[in-house]
Amino acid sequence: MSIDGLGDEDIVGILKGVRTIAMVGASASPDRPSNGVMAFLQSRGYVVHPVNPGFAGREIHGAMVFARLADVPAPVDMVDIFRASSAVPGIVEDVIAQKDRLGIKVVWTQLGVVNEHAAQTARAAGLKVVMDRCPKIEIGRLARG
Repeated sequence: MSIDGLGDEDIVGILKGVRTIAMVGASASPDRPSNGVMAFLQSRGYVVHPVNPGFAGREIHGAMVFARLADVPAPVDMVDIFRASSAVPGIVEDVIAQKDRLGIKVVWTQLGVVNEHAAQTARAAGLKVVMDRCPKIEIGRLARG
């Protein structure tokens, strides 16, 4: 079992149930992992709304970049966090504040991004939490399984 306590069936269910993702920490730089993951998710049919105040108003892979989660249009099924573990509690607060308006059901933190307190806060608010995983890797791994 992984750090988030989810098994393969849980991850498959999440990935099949998600259509729209807000990617917090998306980067326009092709050298950054978030850039490649965003392109991959779009190629798999997901709608990805990049969130990064430094790139707001520009486009990444044809998608308008938003300064903050509160600016993203509904619906959003999942928030994928490409930020340091220390930033996760504040992002989870934003997610909880926007979850009803956007319809958010899942918070996903990328590889190496772990914050147990934020995960507990998100779960207490009724959100599913995937932690320390990459959806691109999980999609590839589970497709082989």
